[in-house]
Amino acid sequence: MRISTATFLKSSKEIKQLPKPDKPEFAFIGRSNVGKSSLINMLCNNNKLAQTSGKPGKTKLINHFYINEKWYLVDLPGFGYASTSKSNREEFVGMISDYITKRKSLVCLFLLIDSRLPMQKIDSEFMDWLAEKEISFVVVFTKTDKLGKTTLDKNIDAYKKELLKQFEELPDIFLSSAEKMKGREEILSFINENMSYFTPPPRDEVE
Repeated sequence: MRISTATFLKSSKEIKQLPKPDKPEFAFIGRSNVGKSSLINMLCNNNKLAQTSGKPGKTKLINHFYINEKWYLVDLPGFGYASTSKSNREEFVGMISDYITKRKSLVCLFLLIDSRLPMQKIDSEFMDWLAEKEISFVVVFTKTDKLGKTTLDKNIDAYKKELLKQFEELPDIFLSSAEKMKGREEILSFINENMSYFTPPPRDEVE
């Protein structure tokens, strides 16, 4: 897939504020500071599209980007950042849960994982929740350029073994690096191949 246009559409705090569900959506989520905004910018070949910050918890709303005037790339708030208040954390959880479980135009969720770390409890619990809710998801390992090949392979193999303790089979897995543009073609090809799984809603649901 070649991305010719990628524009920010809107930010939403509640489900009722989201764009009409008349186009396929592919959403990206991960723990705070996992490199989500950098990955989105890399995929769209636009370093200024999604806000990046060295401070975790920057994304606090559901951000929709309109791609090729055909589909939405959705930037979801990061989870697991303890510095924010308890009420804000609960608000984020409710907002994310509502979007993931109720958004009919969501085709697939991309769960971002820092390739440098072993499986974190919060990621494991989140994947269990996705499976319980029957939400389709794939795993994207980020920051792979920060490791040597031997260490990276070891980390990914160990992570796969942990995944197989939770699931009968592995989800689709992508290795990425925003700095090296790694994984871009593979992820965009996956999105392109899965567009057909989107079913347009009845007209009365989008008017």
